[in-house]
Amino acid sequence: MRKQQGVSLTGLIFWLAIVAFVGLMAAKLLPAYIEFFAVKKIFATMEKAGEMQGTVSEIRKAYDRRNAIEDVKNVQGQDLEIQRGPGGETVVTATWSAKVPMVYNASACLDFVVSTDKSQPQ
Repeated sequence: MRKQQGVSLTGLIFWLAIVAFVGLMAAKLLPAYIEFFAVKKIFATMEKAGEMQGTVSEIRKAYDRRNAIEDVKNVQGQDLEIQRGPGGETVVTATWSAKVPMVYNASACLDFVVSTDKSQPQ
């Protein structure tokens, strides 16, 4: 007689619960990461358009103009740190934290940094 093979109902429910939990956590974290990639996109398009070469107020206004389209809530123009880097290039950095409630009283605290500094790893 051959031994039966396959997934039991209990095992199936167990693995579906794990997959559902991981999917729920990913869905809760997704908006924070979407904002991170939106800020990276804004910086990239500003560099491509040559808007990183102006004064501090011009850079902030250019960011706010592009942010009106992307609708990033956590980073505004006044939150940008703008400095002159080595070689006279402008380095724009945005640093922010996002606290995402996960389950009951547990939250995920995410720290994001986006910079135009080519010497820093992204």
